[in-house]
Amino acid sequence: MRRRADPFGRSPFRPSLGREEFERLVGEAMTEIPRRFRKLIENVTIMVEDESPPGTSLLGLYHGVPYTHRGPASYGNLPPDVIVIYQRPIERVSRTAEDIKDHVRDTVLHEVGHYFGLGEAELREIERAVRESRRGDKI
Repeated sequence: MRRRADPFGRSPFRPSLGREEFERLVGEAMTEIPRRFRKLIENVTIMVEDESPPGTSLLGLYHGVPYTHRGPASYGNLPPDVIVIYQRPIERVSRTAEDIKDHVRDTVLHEVGHYFGLGEAELREIERAVRESRRGDKI
């Protein structure tokens, strides 16, 4: 982990990671998705980009046809769904390298949840339970 100055107002006291290390965290977060769900994920590209679209503060974005809306007659010959994880917004909301890891895990889980057709309320509830279980692991 390194701290880097940003001429556009980024604090040199916020942690930042190299792209390879950040992508490794995204890959690790995918392996934490329970296997029974992971084996259902197909035709999805997972990408890391530096910044979220202008005017947004997104940490991640899912774009595609949710799993619950797919059918053999309605989901053929389509390009892959896309999950994008935005590195700099995650770094901006993080105070430590551990925070970055936790935000990556939460964001990947959130976007994979959208892949499975879950709504925001359901995802917030799942995320809360996951964070509580992580706190229990650290005690």
